[in-house]
Amino acid sequence: MGRTSRKRSTLANRAIVASAALILGGGGLIAVNVYASAGEGSSGSPPGRTWNAGTQMSTIDCPDVGNELPDVPDQARWEVDRELAAMDTQITDAYRQFADRKDEISRDPGLAENAVLGPLKARRTASIDRIATAVGRNADRPGGLDGLAPCSLRADDSNDMGDQGSDQGQGQGQDDGQNNGQDGGQDDGADQGGDNGQDQGQDQGQGQDQGQPGNGPEASDFGDIRSVQPNADRPRQRRGASRGTFTTDCGRNENGKFNPDNVIVAPGVSNGAHHMHDYVGNQANDAFASDDDLANGDTSCRNQGDKSTYYWPVLRLQNGTAENDAGADGGGKDQNIGEIQTPSQVTLKFVGNPTGKVTAMPRFLRIITGDAKAFTNGDANANASWSCTGFEDRQLKDKYPICPDGSQVVRSFAFQSCWDGQNTDSANHRTHVAFAQDNGRCPNGFRAVPQLVQRIVYDVPPGPGFAVDSFPEQLHKPVTDHGDFINVFDDNLMKKVVSCINGGRKCR
Repeated sequence: MGRTSRKRSTLANRAIVASAALILGGGGLIAVNVYASAGEGSSGSPPGRTWNAGTQMSTIDCPDVGNELPDVPDQARWEVDRELAAMDTQITDAYRQFADRKDEISRDPGLAENAVLGPLKARRTASIDRIATAVGRNADRPGGLDGLAPCSLRADDSNDMGDQGSDQGQGQGQDDGQNNGQDGGQDDGADQGGDNGQDQGQDQGQGQDQGQPGNGPEASDFGDIRSVQPNADRPRQRRGASRGTFTTDCGRNENGKFNPDNVIVAPGVSNGAHHMHDYVGNQANDAFASDDDLANGDTSCRNQGDKSTYYWPVLRLQNGTAENDAGADGGGKDQNIGEIQTPSQVTLKFVGNPTGKVTAMPRFLRIITGDAKAFTNGDANANASWSCTGFEDRQLKDKYPICPDGSQVVRSFAFQSCWDGQNTDSANHRTHVAFAQDNGRCPNGFRAVPQLVQRIVYDVPPGPGFAVDSFPEQLHKPVTDHGDFINVFDDNLMKKVVSCINGGRKCR
């Protein structure tokens, strides 16, 4: 595929779904599966909302079944992952139907229930039943999953709730203490990303008009980095801390390895991500790659002992120029359009723990950081962080940065750094790893491992006009940014990583 290189919450935290109710004609109040998400509820919004005919809804909001599953037996894991991937496709298909008929639905909300939400619920119910059956063959059949089948329509509140949206983003990824206090200063970014961002986007001729109409991003999704107060504090190192670093050089994906798969979340499913990923490191990574395939694959890393795979959603310019995947899965078919940007710089650094030594990661450990569905899921697992070169003491969580001339866009990920000591993956691909607590220590039962910190830099035109790929219904929101990692260091190199970090050395 062609490249362009340019120089320049979980269900428990969500509001209760308002069930489909009486539909009154004549433009009266309508209740058709419309509800507020967790972030909205925590900011004072009611748990359910009525929808007047003529209201412009923006997307489909579905409970994330994967986040709510109990432990899944290993024997059922593949079948469950396949059904979860099928449910993502169901949402994508339903969103496409909704987007094609959005104006019609805004005039007749009953159409949403009959043509979109009802059929989607039926398909999700069937998939949930298959998931419960697969688990029940090897363990107790899980109950209560049927309540996750209904979906709703929701508006994009960022247009009229700018400050609230920013407050909602302030706490993202903070439970771990790894994002260095990056929760401050967001109101300034939100104000800039609202009316001011709109004006600036119009003045610069970038913004929404050059994006994908109706699918984002919008001018309100951007904030001027100069309006954000410094908010990134360095973690305090305590006696006994592991202060060293190990940096691995795996390139910038100059060779153009892309695909819309996700071998962690949707193994064996083509287009399991519904958005395109950049890959550096292991070159064998696709939906069907086994651990043996990864172990025997080529690597773009300078040190051939690192065959790990590092991947993240591509960033595109929303300039109306078609990429080679304009008619392909993960690209235009999933409403991801524009020129894919090759990063100007990628830094992959492993750091230590602020309170003690680290132990080796197990080979084939899988870690996902952030949440590709954070716009509808809420911020419980979100871990996006956006900034600009020269301003990296200021971090945005729910806005793309507008950088001044001469400054480049920076997206960074601080991965989970605590491992349960037993599993290389888990049913929801999250609970086998954790972030360190506010005091720097790992939760009980977890041990500190080298923490991957990624920094990805892009030379793009200043102002609005770019976005990361996303699931179509996530509307290319910056809060959905995420990163994926599979450790395929050989044993000798991993020992060197641990020795460098624990010994306080800076190694490459």
